[in-house]
Amino acid sequence: MQKLGVVEDTLFVPMLGRIYASEHCPQILYDKKALELKKKLPSDLIEQNKQNQYTLLASASRSANMDRFIQSFLERRPNGVIVQLGCGLETTYYRCDNRRTHWYAVDLPHVIDYRRELLPELERETYLAGDAFSEDWIRQVRTEFPDAPILVTAGGLFHYFEEHKVISLLRMIGQFGNMEVVFDTVNKRGMTMMKKKYMKQVGHADAQMFFYVDSAEELAAKIRGNVKVIAEEPYYRYIPKNGLKLSTKVSMAVSDQFKMVKMICLKT
Repeated sequence: MQKLGVVEDTLFVPMLGRIYASEHCPQILYDKKALELKKKLPSDLIEQNKQNQYTLLASASRSANMDRFIQSFLERRPNGVIVQLGCGLETTYYRCDNRRTHWYAVDLPHVIDYRRELLPELERETYLAGDAFSEDWIRQVRTEFPDAPILVTAGGLFHYFEEHKVISLLRMIGQFGNMEVVFDTVNKRGMTMMKKKYMKQVGHADAQMFFYVDSAEELAAKIRGNVKVIAEEPYYRYIPKNGLKLSTKVSMAVSDQFKMVKMICLKT
């Protein structure tokens, strides 16, 4: 496997979270495919994993939240298209596919190569190697599905990029019409906590982070155009808390109370 960069290497963090949840907290997320892949991951990842329950479930909660938005979209738009930006080793297709929609997974070339080793493309699934912030992927999707409603997901991606770059991407997406975008983000206080504590706990203190959102409406105004906020909700609102450690429950409650981490969905 080619050596990954600092940001790309974080693709293992959500996988470890999904494995942990599947083994210990299936009420939050059960991912059969992640469990199957456990033995294929680098052995030192499992052996040296020093995360606590909260950080592991933070990753699993992102997947659970994304699943909820995807499933809701496909209920409304069963013939819609799903595009996952910064897909890494996500296994969403295996959890949410409705046997009708088409899926695209976008990431950097060496990440796609590694993904293809572990997760070969399936029926109605296309891997696109390239920059999530370029127009190449959306032009290809719109060429193949010119009129289809599209849901773009960006899980754990935007944190690592400056605001102007994220806004440019969201403006670009808006130019292609009939699109929804869902992503996780933090507010300013949440960004401070991620830099000081969370990224160290997951073993990536050297990953630089920039983007945060205090208000989805303010973000929509910066994007301009006909952008509508569909959802802005606390990250753990719909995450079951039964059976969790008290420290994990407290951390989730504090995060939600101060809106430190949130899910945002926009219609462009």
